[in-house]
Order: sequence, then C-alpha cells, then structure tokens
Amino acid sequence: KPGEQKHAKEPSSLQCMHLAVVACGDRLEETLIMLKSAVLFSNRRLCFHIFAEDSLKPEFEKKLKEWPSSYTKKFEYNIYPITFSVGNAQEWKKLFKPCAAQRLFLPVILKDVDSLLYVDTDVLFLRPIDDIWHILKEFNSTQLAAMAPEHEIPKIGWYSRFARHPYYGTTGVNSGVMLMNLTRIRNTQFKNSMIPRGLTWEEMLYPLYQKYKNYITWGDQDLLNIIFYFNPECLYVFPCQWNYRPDHCMYGSNCKGAEEEGVSILHGNRGVYHDDKQPTFKALYEVIRDFPFEDNLFQSLYYPLQSKFLDTVHTLCGRIPQVFLKQIEKTMKKVYENRVIVYLGANHRY
Repeated sequence: KPGEQKHAKEPSSLQCMHLAVVACGDRLEETLIMLKSAVLFSNRRLCFHIFAEDSLKPEFEKKLKEWPSSYTKKFEYNIYPITFSVGNAQEWKKLFKPCAAQRLFLPVILKDVDSLLYVDTDVLFLRPIDDIWHILKEFNSTQLAAMAPEHEIPKIGWYSRFARHPYYGTTGVNSGVMLMNLTRIRNTQFKNSMIPRGLTWEEMLYPLYQKYKNYITWGDQDLLNIIFYFNPECLYVFPCQWNYRPDHCMYGSNCKGAEEEGVSILHGNRGVYHDDKQPTFKALYEVIRDFPFEDNLFQSLYYPLQSKFLDTVHTLCGRIPQVFLKQIEKTMKKVYENRVIVYLGANHRY
C-alpha cells in the first residue's frame, strides 16, 4: 500500500554490525574468546561471519549454543567453508598462516554485506565494536578500508627495514584489524603495477600474488600493503590503540593514542596469549576467557585483571598497566550504568 514502505523494518543485515574472522587449525578457543569480548561490551546487534575448516564447524555451533540466552540474543552467526574464488586454493591456504588469505576474498564471498570489520583470531575488544564501526562514517568519498600502521617508529619497523616489495606509507599497515566498505571495494577499479588500466578487486588478487610471491613474508598482509601503495587514496589509517600489539610496548611505550585513551582493541600476535613472554597480554586473555558470562564485570573481570597485572611489573608492557586498563574500565562503567538504568526503568513502570 502507498506509504507502507516508510514503516518497513530495516533488514537484519543492515541493523547489525558485521564481524568476520577466519579460524583454522587450533584457533577454535582463541576465536571464541574474541567473539565473547565482542558480545560482552557491544551495544548494537552483531552478525558474525565465521570462516572455518569443516572439522571446526560443529565445535563452533556447540560452544556458541552453550552461551546464556541473555548474550546469544545479541548476535546471529553464519559459518562458511574456506573457499578461494580465483587462483590455486592450495597456494592461498599455505600463504603465511593457514587460511589467513581467506580475508582477501571477503568482498567476493559476502556479496550482500555492505560493510564489515575483519579481525584476526588473536584480537580482544576492550570497548564496544560500535565505536570502531563509527569510523566508517569518517571515510571520505574515495576511502574503502581502514587499518592501523604496522609500526609507529620507522627505524624499528619491519617494512621500513626489510620489505622487498612496495608498502603503504612509511611503516606499512597491519591487517589484523581491518574495517571495510565491501560495496566500495566491489565497485572500484584499482591501479596496479601489472597493466595500465584499473582492475577489480577479484581480477587483481591472483596476478598480484603471482608477481610478488617470491618477495612477500607476511602473506596476505603484504598483498594488502602492495594494493594500498598503488591506491593510497583508498585507505583510512586509524590510530594504534585500535590495533595494539606487543610491538607497542615491548621496546618501550610507543603508542601515544593508547597512553592517552587506553587500548581499544588488543591484538595478541606473536602467540603471546599462550606463552609467558608478554604476561600483560596473557592476563587479559585469561581473564576474559574465565569470566562467567552473567557475573558482575568489576568483581569477576576487572579486579582479577588488576591482581594479575601486579605480577607483570617486571616487563616493559607491565610497567604501563593504565594503558591496558583505562579503556576497559571506562567500558565496564558504561555497561554497568546501562544495566542499572534499564533495571530502574523497568521497575518504575509498576
């Protein structure tokens, strides 16, 4: 009927924030802890896109169903097989870490998704995803993806010292946290070093890999650096607190944004959640892993975290606990306040 369209409900896919992750091998638990951190703090509904080996699918389904309904109602999920639309699947699978190259194909596979946040399995959210999702609105007319720099200091950065291929900016970018406008990516003709005309994202991937495969070390991240070297106007660079890694503190604190605001997204690369080299990172991982979903956040998450941090002061990262604690404390206060307001509001109706 005329006028009815105005009141139609927004499709579920537009209402939620889309989060993608690729899990292979022994990354089941790590992925679940990442998803848990996302659900604990986010405000808007989440749509998870989990790309996993066939053997992991039933495990993901089993574990996610065990979460309490007060949290499962905050998200929906789909689990996809590992697939590569162009080139040799076995080559893509072996590029850097198992299946990591899958992220390059997200614009091709998720054709109905407009925008997406991709993260590695070893990422933890210390504030609502809503806050990084808002960065999409800061894109100018040519930007279609956002990443953080690989390093803050060129003289100790990896790309600026060792790279044998083109890379973005002065230190390259890290692809462990990547915000993407998939619609723009699908509709863009990308400049490249192979032919004079532009190529679509899907047309470009395999020839680009073939050209540079003998020069890349970090797999798909290197390919993304090459793409944005030739198309710098397409990239929005967000600050280091949105992708905070051991490199930001293990040689001394070098992420000013985290010093001022606290860590927003923690990225425990180098396997630091599972060894004792960076106990501050491991402490955060274990506290979120062990948090019983419906317990009090301060009593069962924040206070145990403070206690664990006392044992890390002998490390360079452990000497700056406020960097790790500032944002998560602020986030938990907001969650607590929202729950109290909702609870009081419900009581006032009677």
